[in-house]
Amino acid sequence: RSPSRYPVRVRGDALNQRGIRHGDILIADAAAPPAPGRVVVAMVHGDVVVCELAYKDEQWWLQPSRNSPAVCVGEDIEVWATVSGLVRTDI
Repeated sequence: RSPSRYPVRVRGDALNQRGIRHGDILIADAAAPPAPGRVVVAMVHGDVVVCELAYKDEQWWLQPSRNSPAVCVGEDIEVWATVSGLVRTDI
């Protein structure tokens, strides 16, 4: 097991359109480089969130869900890891 990979339990349904559901376990990889369109684990104003990453206007943006406004990655926002896998225990 890689020390840069760790599990993250999903709470909420914000990424249903990406096939990520409440209760799923994501495999987060802190060593993976960021890429537009990837799902990431980030710290946003003190909260851990799972969201989609975008690159627009020479800046990285977090898109929590299709219905939420994007947040620019900056001083109070940090991308921790890129999601590399999903485990669903409820089938």
